Amino acid sequence: MKPNSQMTLGDFFRQCVGIDISKKKFTACLYMYDRASDVGCYTKSIDFANTKSGFNQMVKWSRKEAVKEYPLTYLMEPTGIYYEPLAYHLHKIGQTVYVVLPNKARKFCEAEGIKTKTDAVDARCLALMGCVSRKLSPWSPPSTIYHELRQMTRFHADLCKVRTSVSNRMEALDHMHGPDKSVIRHCQKLLEEIDKLMEKNGQALLQKLSENKELEERVKRIATAKGISVQTILCVVAETNGFHLIRNRKQLTSYSGLDVIAKQSGNEDPKHRISKKGNVHIRAALYMPALVAIRYNRQLKTTYDRICQKHPKEKMIGITAVMRRILLLIYTLWKNGEEYDETRDMIHMPRKKGLEPENGQEDLVGIDREPIDWNAVGDNGEPPF
Repeated sequence: MKPNSQMTLGDFFRQCVGIDISKKKFTACLYMYDRASDVGCYTKSIDFANTKSGFNQMVKWSRKEAVKEYPLTYLMEPTGIYYEPLAYHLHKIGQTVYVVLPNKARKFCEAEGIKTKTDAVDARCLALMGCVSRKLSPWSPPSTIYHELRQMTRFHADLCKVRTSVSNRMEALDHMHGPDKSVIRHCQKLLEEIDKLMEKNGQALLQKLSENKELEERVKRIATAKGISVQTILCVVAETNGFHLIRNRKQLTSYSGLDVIAKQSGNEDPKHRISKKGNVHIRAALYMPALVAIRYNRQLKTTYDRICQKHPKEKMIGITAVMRRILLLIYTLWKNGEEYDETRDMIHMPRKKGLEPENGQEDLVGIDREPIDWNAVGDNGEPPF
C-alpha cells in the first residue's frame, strides 16, 4: 500500500497491523498514520487461518504492504488463549507486539466515534490505536516457570469449583426422599477422584517450585506470615509473572481489581467500592486466606476489626480490606527480601513518600456502590496499570 500523498514520511510516521482474533481465524488490517499532518490510510481487512501457515501468510502480506524503511508493529486483544500462538510467533521472529485489554480497545473505538463492531472494523480500529497511542508497552511472553505455575494454580482452582459442586449435590442427596444409590456411589467416586487429582497437582506444584531454588526461597520466606499459604503466593506470583510489569502498589491493586474507585456527581456524596475489573484469579485466591488471617494474624485482625467498627453491617468490606493487605504484603516481602515480622506495627512506622496511612483505601469502601472503568488515569495523569 502506498502512503497518502499528504503524509510526510519522517519521525512522526507510524504503521501498525491491527489483529482481531477468534478461534479458527483472525482478521488483519494495516494502518498508516502521520502525526505531523494528522492523516491516515488503511488497507482492506483480510482474514487468515489461526494456524502457523496463516501466521506466515499474514507476516508476508504485512511486510509487502508496509513501507520498508519504517518500523512495523502489531497490536491485538487477548481473546481468551486464542491470541497466544500468534503472539508467541511474532515475538519469536523479532516483531514488536502490543497486547491491549479489550475494554481499553472498546473505549478507544468509542472515543473515535466508531459505533460499528465487526471483525474488519475492530482490526482497523486496533491498527489505528497502535499508531496513535503513546503509552503502549511491547508484549513479551511470561517466564516458562511462571507460565507452568499459572496453569497448575488455575487447574487447582477449577478442581475446587468442581468439588464444591459435587459436594453440594451429595448434600442434596442426603436430604432427598428416596435417593438413587447408584447416583450416590458415582458422586462419592467422583469426589475421591477429584481429591486424588488435587493431591497430585499439589505435589507437581511443589516439585516445579523446587526446580527454582531462588523462587522456592522467596516463596517459603513469605509463607511464614500466618494466613498466607504457598498455594496463594504461587497463584499471585504466577498471575503477575513474578511482578515483572508491576512498578508500584497502586498498579498491583488495580491489576487485581482491588483498587478503590469513586463515583460522585453534583451534590451527591462520593460513593466508593472496589472496581472488580482486574485479574479474577488473584481475588479468588485471596478470599480464603483472608478468612484465616482474620483469626490468626494479629496485624490483619486489627485491620479487620477497625474496618468492621466503621461498617458493622458489612463484614465483606473488612474481608476485602484484608485481601488487599495480603496482596500488598506478598508484594512488599517479594520486593524487599525481608522476613515477615508479626510484631511490626504499621501505625508506628515512619511516614515515607508513597507509604499509605493506616486508614488506607479500604477505609473508603462503602455499601451500595457502582463500579466504573478501572483504566481511568490517576492523579498524575498516568494510567493505573
